[in-house]
Amino acid sequence: MITERELRDAVEGDIVRVDEQALLTPLAEDILRERGIKLERARRRTAARRRKIALGADHGGFEMKEVVKRLVADLGHQHQDFGTHSTDAVDYPDYAHLVARAVARGACDLGIVVDGAGIGSCMVANKVPGVRAAMCYDEASARNSREHNGANVLTLSGKTSPELLRKIVTAWLASELTEDRHKRRVAKIDAIEREYSK
Repeated sequence: MITERELRDAVEGDIVRVDEQALLTPLAEDILRERGIKLERARRRTAARRRKIALGADHGGFEMKEVVKRLVADLGHQHQDFGTHSTDAVDYPDYAHLVARAVARGACDLGIVVDGAGIGSCMVANKVPGVRAAMCYDEASARNSREHNGANVLTLSGKTSPELLRKIVTAWLASELTEDRHKRRVAKIDAIEREYSK
């Protein structure tokens, strides 16, 4: 459902891409007409292109990382597993850093890290220049993190059910940063990062 809330930042001439089955509220339709905003309906694609995904987890996320590993392969992507490789206690910053560094250096296209809550790994990954990590908890936040924020690392809680985890990862990998208004905002995030890395 597309409401006026999703369109509040759109300006004249913008093209808003929505799922082919999305419904619009009457107020959203009015805003499109009044502002001359174009609506483009697109079919969601699973595994739009083959990517190399960096995977990592601590002991609390190990089992779910193994689920993600199989899913990534099923969706047609390659992966590189940075560990951990068991449920023996380890420190999540070590594995989140390995994944984030692989993405920042271009060795992998995207990264996924699973720890106990997903929060710590997100904090670690976001310390690495060039990384925009997002901790996602449902399909909507996964899509938003990619489409609006250009997230290149996904962090997850190891306590997430396998079914929900599959939905989150599938939505995240199928989404892209495509709209100019969102690209403009992500460029501002990158500019802020550069300001503090001098």
